[in-house]
Amino acid sequence: MDRERYPMAAKGIEGFMATQQDTEQFLIWLKTQIPLLNHMGLGALSYDGRVLTIPAALEPNINDKGTGFGGSLATLATISGWCLTTLLLRDHDYDCDVMIRDCNMSYLAPVKAAFASQVAVPEQPSVDQFLQRLSEKGRARLALTIQIICEGETTLEMRGNYVAIARSAPQ
Repeated sequence: MDRERYPMAAKGIEGFMATQQDTEQFLIWLKTQIPLLNHMGLGALSYDGRVLTIPAALEPNINDKGTGFGGSLATLATISGWCLTTLLLRDHDYDCDVMIRDCNMSYLAPVKAAFASQVAVPEQPSVDQFLQRLSEKGRARLALTIQIICEGETTLEMRGNYVAIARSAPQ
């Protein structure tokens, strides 16, 4: 692995989470951790502290019918929820392992062009409850709704529960 091209790979997530606020570097680091993402035609992440958007090209995610492959859409939705949870925790100085606990997906329409995932931070009371439980118990669950959007239309909706397990207390 090229340590100059992927500086966060050398540091691991602890170094990344403690020092990196840049979504470009986050995506570079993420691709070192989940190599599949290098083949999905992902574009630049957009995260404003409330909404995360991850664009993807259709071509590397196409199925035999010329539309978006359901597995690719599910992968992007799943990783988007993981990313949002991770970024939210980072914004609150938590160092946690994050994983998906369960999810339910509805495929609503075929994806016929470039697409993007979109997920928003839940309402503040939900976030407060998540962070309080994490502080008290060392683990907590966050419910998210992730959408795959193509040409302005929601083509997939995923409702997922993400679990955070503290590796260390907030700084």
